[in-house]
Amino acid sequence: MFRRIAQSIFTTVIALFVFQVSSFAAPDGKALFQSNCASCHNPLKDATGPALKGADARVPSKEWLYDWVHNSQKLVASGDKYANDVYNKWGKIPMTPFPALSNEDIDAIFTYVNSVEPPSAAGPAAGATATTEAKDGNAWLYTVITLILLVLAIILWRVNSGLRKVAEQKEGLPSSEEIPLYRNKVFIAMGVIILFILAGYWLVNGAVELGRQQNYQPEQPVFYSHKVHAGINQINCLYCHAGAEKSRQAMIPSPNMCMNCHKQISEYTGDADHPLYTAEGERVDGTKEIQKLYKYAGWDPVKKDYIRDANGNVKATPVKWVKIHNLPDHVYFNHSQHVAVGKIACQRCHGNIEEMDEVFQFAPLSMGWCVNCHRQTQVQFAENNYYSIFEKYHNEIKTGQRDGVTVEEIGGLECQKCHY
Repeated sequence: MFRRIAQSIFTTVIALFVFQVSSFAAPDGKALFQSNCASCHNPLKDATGPALKGADARVPSKEWLYDWVHNSQKLVASGDKYANDVYNKWGKIPMTPFPALSNEDIDAIFTYVNSVEPPSAAGPAAGATATTEAKDGNAWLYTVITLILLVLAIILWRVNSGLRKVAEQKEGLPSSEEIPLYRNKVFIAMGVIILFILAGYWLVNGAVELGRQQNYQPEQPVFYSHKVHAGINQINCLYCHAGAEKSRQAMIPSPNMCMNCHKQISEYTGDADHPLYTAEGERVDGTKEIQKLYKYAGWDPVKKDYIRDANGNVKATPVKWVKIHNLPDHVYFNHSQHVAVGKIACQRCHGNIEEMDEVFQFAPLSMGWCVNCHRQTQVQFAENNYYSIFEKYHNEIKTGQRDGVTVEEIGGLECQKCHY
């Protein structure tokens, strides 16, 4: 009877182990999409690039899709009509090549995006809960499976001890006395090793993550919706952040910049089409937020004029915005070099900013994240005087010896480029 129980438990453990290994081995389409595609693409609607749901059925073939993802500019340069049509339709902005993605990875990405359905009409709080549950679903599954395997391992160990005693009794051998777990040297050693590994992981991971704040979403003094301004009203990012293509800093606009529009726009009329909610699901009165702006700018909405003191100076105070994206002091980052010279879209680092009511830090902004971007991103050589000194690469591109040049190949991984 003990043998049958042991065989049954062993079979269950093997089945669960195979299931867990296959779950980890299979490409995670959602994770691949979020780490490689989400900065420019949305499954359901056009963003910096086209909506991806059903895109695999619209292209000429699966092989064409693989070639496009691996290196779209190579397809464009080959004269492929469909590739050139897509390239021209999307403003001749080349797609970042992803040679490291395997065909299986690409299939997994499209399996995921094709499974995405439009959000239901439920309120934002319910939607947020559903999204959180969806994100945490796999983690809970793996946790439960791990606990089950641990319990089964303990059961197997107890069954094995029982079978050994039965066998010894049957053969007339003296039964060995069982040593309690807390006195068993093997278990004590294993426990110490596990604790040492966990402590090391905690220390190393804590040190690596020190100073990082991905998904950081502070509450701002004025509820400013990028979705309303940059998304619905299509205000260009550079109108407010004019420094992004001219200087190191992107620049945060002063209240005077906001007043260029809000001298005329004194109330929020989009409640029916786009009601405003905080990340916690609380309703926001857009008109009251505009009134806050008026106080900062020193504007009297009734008189339609600025409020001035006895000396004629406007009674304005700066908005104390909470900084979201913070880099260490020893890291140099220049917005103009990336935006004007590198032709990097804002969404590459900031995510789909035009869909955010409250801005959060989309990318990890870690050294590894930046280094991988420099390894994969091809610089824009065509009609870019900044790269005119690289005659060798220009000639190799003209003669077809290379498809393009990555940031890494022009010194993008040299330490002094970012650390000085």
